[in-house]
Amino acid sequence: MADQQTDDNVFAVGDTLGAEEVAVYRWLALHGRLDPARTAEETGVAEAAVIGAVDHLVRIGLVHRGEEGDNRLWAVDPHLVAAAATAPVERAIAEQQTQLRVFRDQFAQLAADYQEGRHGVSTDLETIPGLTQVRAALNNAAEQCREDMVTVQPGGTRPPEVLQDALLRDSQMLARGVRMRTVYHHTARFNSPSQAYVATVSALGGEYRTAHQLVGRMIIFDRELAFMTNRNDRLGAVVVREPSVVHFLYELFEQVWSQAQPFSDAGTDGLEAVAKDLDRTILQLLATGLKDETIARRLGMSLRTTRKHIADMMQALGAESRFQAGVAVAARGLLNDAGEPDAAPAAAPT
Repeated sequence: MADQQTDDNVFAVGDTLGAEEVAVYRWLALHGRLDPARTAEETGVAEAAVIGAVDHLVRIGLVHRGEEGDNRLWAVDPHLVAAAATAPVERAIAEQQTQLRVFRDQFAQLAADYQEGRHGVSTDLETIPGLTQVRAALNNAAEQCREDMVTVQPGGTRPPEVLQDALLRDSQMLARGVRMRTVYHHTARFNSPSQAYVATVSALGGEYRTAHQLVGRMIIFDRELAFMTNRNDRLGAVVVREPSVVHFLYELFEQVWSQAQPFSDAGTDGLEAVAKDLDRTILQLLATGLKDETIARRLGMSLRTTRKHIADMMQALGAESRFQAGVAVAARGLLNDAGEPDAAPAAAPT
């Protein structure tokens, strides 16, 4: 017998046939014999290419060649070749499905044990360790959210990949009619990815505001379920379900929301106006005696940037120490009776 398909040459999933091979196979299926000249004429494939295509079709098992000297060729049922090609893949899939079932069964039993262990224990407060678990819990809560989600997102920037994940989740909620409100730090108005994200989701119905001072990250779903940053693990979260505590956190959000400003990029507002507003806030925080690290955290700025602002303000006040700065502020009446800034400090007279 002439060369037939071998295990090494079997057609595999992912392999493809060229247009010439398809045309030659069709001609052989209709005529059952090899006639290179006629095949070339009727298919438009060069005669040399016809010979090459036939050899390849024989190697992969789509064509069966007759005895030596016999020019007969038989097209093989493609379903048989496909079955041989896909068999290893199907076996691998079956094995993976078996492994998946075993895995799920094991974790289903663990989940039952977990629930039994928590029977009678309050679930009003739960700690979730690790960023991956927190994201999974947030996605699950977002899928079940029906009416309202509010968020406080400190910090001036969010990684683009995080914003991309949030865009998919938030657009799905908005499509279901969920009202979404988010408060960022003012510094987010300087961040291009945040600007683009807010513009996109605002067009879908999301509402965004910014404030100079924010305490911590918080997300509340349907006024029933709240996520807060875990103090001992910045990547973890604390989940709160106790109705009174969730209500308190929601009221706290409403207060922050009412005092925040609609989100707009700093260029639109005027960089000078934004900078003066920021200086006034820093002045107020300095007057309360807060450390640079605390001020940076409240403003959503890096410590280095915060210290640069403070140094510039002290230079404008002509002060070499925090104490001298306080004296200068009082002398110029830059803070009103409530301890709030009346104006940003002007440069000290020379």
